[in-house]
Amino acid sequence: MTPEDNTETVTMIALLVLALFAHSSAAPLSSEDKDDLLLAEKYLRRFYGLPAGLQGRQGQPSDALKAKIKEMQRFFNLKVTGNLDENTLELMKEPRCGVPDIGEYNHFPRHLKWPNTDVTFRIVNYTPDLKKSDVDRAIRNALNAWSDVTPLTFKKLYKGNADIMISFGSKEHGDYNPFDGPNGLLAHAYPPGEGIGGDTHFDEDEDWTKDSSAYNLFIVAAHELGHALGMSHSTDPGALMYPVYSYSTGYPLAEDDIEGIQALYGPNPNSRKVKPRPDAPTKCDPMLSFDAATELRGETVIFKDRFYWRLHPQMPEPEQTLIKSTWPSIPNKVDAAYENPEKDLVIIFSGIRMWALNGYNLVDGYPKYIHKLGLPKTIRKVDAAVHIGDTGKTLLFTDEEYWSYDEASGTMDTGYPRSIEDDFPGMSDEVDAAVYHYGYLYFFHDHVQYEYSYTSKKVIRIMRTNAILNC
Repeated sequence: MTPEDNTETVTMIALLVLALFAHSSAAPLSSEDKDDLLLAEKYLRRFYGLPAGLQGRQGQPSDALKAKIKEMQRFFNLKVTGNLDENTLELMKEPRCGVPDIGEYNHFPRHLKWPNTDVTFRIVNYTPDLKKSDVDRAIRNALNAWSDVTPLTFKKLYKGNADIMISFGSKEHGDYNPFDGPNGLLAHAYPPGEGIGGDTHFDEDEDWTKDSSAYNLFIVAAHELGHALGMSHSTDPGALMYPVYSYSTGYPLAEDDIEGIQALYGPNPNSRKVKPRPDAPTKCDPMLSFDAATELRGETVIFKDRFYWRLHPQMPEPEQTLIKSTWPSIPNKVDAAYENPEKDLVIIFSGIRMWALNGYNLVDGYPKYIHKLGLPKTIRKVDAAVHIGDTGKTLLFTDEEYWSYDEASGTMDTGYPRSIEDDFPGMSDEVDAAVYHYGYLYFFHDHVQYEYSYTSKKVIRIMRTNAILNC
């Protein structure tokens, strides 16, 4: 073989290897990945205007699909990667409103509103899940939430055409915008206008309730009737008009909802001033402070206002959720929390009461008064709590002092309370939240976090509070 022949052979082998590598790198997706891709395509077509047939070659996501994934991730304040990561897929599987998130993909243009402030509604049919009176009350209360902050008034009709026609139906129910069976799409509504405009439809395949046991009709109705009045979806997880369902109690509108509806109709000149729900906290706000923090089966849970963040070593981004969505029976405001891993319990403090959670379930017999732990009646709340697994003690912080509770004996240790400033030198003299990891206590006060060595009894470093949230 001549040198030229040898060179040609080597070149051919190299090209063959490259061709084989290119073929293997574009290997077909697994069945699980294909299912995820199909779910994403369906979701993005429905809510983000993805045209059909853009899945890419060999089942790989196309550039157009990745662009829509990024659009969705930006809307929900997720990490913008363009990839179907765990957080993105999990959110796509959440029960939600059937109205698109981005206005220009809706069936109607945005910023529509009713020309008059006297709006009529009619309940065309009723769900068998609830008494007729419960449905009437849920719809009336949902409308009242919007009329409280606007000049709108709502008159109920019992026959004929109303501005807002309310009905229950399943699958294809007459508007060529079918529901999908249990979970998934819960309801949808059309913005103000003639014909189908304003009409509000609920999926009869859902289990409708007046509490937190399934889908609460009042909460879903208040959201959908917001659309029927001209509201679009909000990116604020604390807003009623956020597209994903979550259970909560109390007044349903957040500041973002009120600003949106008043931009259309103006304020209510005759109404008492309502107190809106607080907006969702922003994790990278430099002035962020925490209400409470605890471990929970390998995760860290941080409470702030009506929300909590979950942090897990395998999750790239903290996940923010309404407290009531997970634990309907505990208060919206958590003062302190700690985990006792030996008993697999998390104790939640709010005011003078405490709740015990076994994972995501409330333990029978709770709430109890915090004084059952041995705290004097003069203590009206616990500011922070942390369990030290190495000693079996739980430290309870109140104002500028702290107590030591022995979990094994169920009694408060003698010699307490003691001064925070004396026993934790270098720390602030008040604590908002605390967690313990491998010999280090992490104290949070206002927007500052202290890493404190429990054995050396000194502050190792000081960081911003939200450094724990990857900020």
